[in-house]
Amino acid sequence: MKRKNNPFLICYSLLIFYPIALIITFLTSVSTIIFSLLIGDRKLSYYPAIIWSRLICALALLKVNVSGLENYDPHKSYIFIANHQSILDIFLVYGWLDSRFKWIMKKEIRHIPLVGKACEMVGHIFIDRSSAIKAKKSIDKAEVLLRNGASVVLFPEGSRTRTGDLQKFKRGAFFLATDLSLEVVPITIKGAYQAWPPRSIFIKPGSIEIIIHSPLSTEGLTHDNLHEFIEQTRNIIEQPLLQ
Repeated sequence: MKRKNNPFLICYSLLIFYPIALIITFLTSVSTIIFSLLIGDRKLSYYPAIIWSRLICALALLKVNVSGLENYDPHKSYIFIANHQSILDIFLVYGWLDSRFKWIMKKEIRHIPLVGKACEMVGHIFIDRSSAIKAKKSIDKAEVLLRNGASVVLFPEGSRTRTGDLQKFKRGAFFLATDLSLEVVPITIKGAYQAWPPRSIFIKPGSIEIIIHSPLSTEGLTHDNLHEFIEQTRNIIEQPLLQ
């Protein structure tokens, strides 16, 4: 049976949420560009995006609960691996992950007015999957940033889940961690699928949980023996989703 949309949520989304969210996004993009020009790649240049993300979640009437912040050092480089439930995941990671990190994002985002330029200015990495050579150049850029003390956030499923279930993990993120001998930090995002499912333009108010798990060592791993490690990481992320 097709679920009926709440009339209040329809009015709230169209008349309040989306207009204000667009204004906030515009201001955040401009602020990020200015901050990046003035101070470069420093933690302060992330503040506009942090404020933006938390405002968007508050505007969407979402309560965000975070656990596990003590499990990692915000001054170290990691490969953060998160499940991808919803568009909201971007705001959740930006708003509550205390780390100087870079996204590896689809190249199409570069073409979004102001947003693409702001992402470029803070050093996020646009990946072109049209060829293996172009994708490899993006990964090479990520390796340079990681060697300079930044972290990287990836969604190893590759795209948002369409069913709410955790999808199979791709290997690229784990190759990166293995090549640089960096710890992998699994992150579970729970409730974002229910709050903003695919093919819906309306956000359902509720609670979302972010669980940051303990880092996993990649010592001794090679490209040839990654399978068990990938499954271990996936199982850690999936366990809270099954509860």
